[in-house]
Amino acid sequence: MAIGYVKSNLEHNKLHKEQIQKIKLKYKTPVELKWEKASPSRLEMYYELIEYFFSSDLQFRCALVKYKEHLNHVEFNQGSHDLFYYKIIFYLLTNSFFNPNDQNEYHVYLDIANTRGRDRIKKIQEILKNLYRGKSPFTHFQHIRSHESPILQLTDFLIGAVSYKSRLVKGEILNPSPIKLKIIDRIEALSGYSLDESSEPWDIKFNVFDHQPKKQV
Repeated sequence: MAIGYVKSNLEHNKLHKEQIQKIKLKYKTPVELKWEKASPSRLEMYYELIEYFFSSDLQFRCALVKYKEHLNHVEFNQGSHDLFYYKIIFYLLTNSFFNPNDQNEYHVYLDIANTRGRDRIKKIQEILKNLYRGKSPFTHFQHIRSHESPILQLTDFLIGAVSYKSRLVKGEILNPSPIKLKIIDRIEALSGYSLDESSEPWDIKFNVFDHQPKKQV
C-alpha cells in the first residue's frame, strides 16, 4: 500500500502541466501516463519526465506501508481500516517539517479512482479543521480524474515505482518487468535513495516514509 502526492506551487502549476504534456506529445503519447502500462518503446519519455521532475520545483512525498498483513486495526484503529487511512493521509499532509504558520493555503486533489468519495473528504477536512482549531491551511479538497491532470499522472507513476520496488524486494514479483527496473534505477540514481526504504525525513524533494507495522506475536 502506498499513498502519495506531488506538490506544486500554484504560480507554476500551469507551467508544470504544460511541460509534462509537452514531453508526452514529443514522444507521441497523448494517452494517460500509467505505471501499470509502462512500455519499453517509451523508455526515453519516462527518463525525460523523471528528469523534469528532479530539475523542477515539484516535490514528491509518499507513505509506504510494506506489511499490510501486520496491521492491527482492532488494537490501534478502533477496528477500522478507514481510520488507518485517515491517519496516513493526516501524516502525509502534516509531517514534522510542515510549517502550519507559513500562511500558505493548500489545495488537495485526490484521484477519484482511489478514494471512497465525498465522505472521506469530509472526514479529512473535519480532522484538519479540529486540529487547526478552525483555521486549517488545507482550504480546498476535490476529487479529479487522473486523465484530467498530468501532475496526478506523474504522482501515480512515482507511487507505482515505490510500490513496485517494495514488492520486488519482498519477493512478491517473480518475473520483474525490465522496463520498470530501468525506470526505478533512474529514479533511485536521481533521488539518492532506494525506493523501498525511507528517505531522510527532512528531504522535501523526494520523501518516502517507510511505515512498517510490527508483526503481532
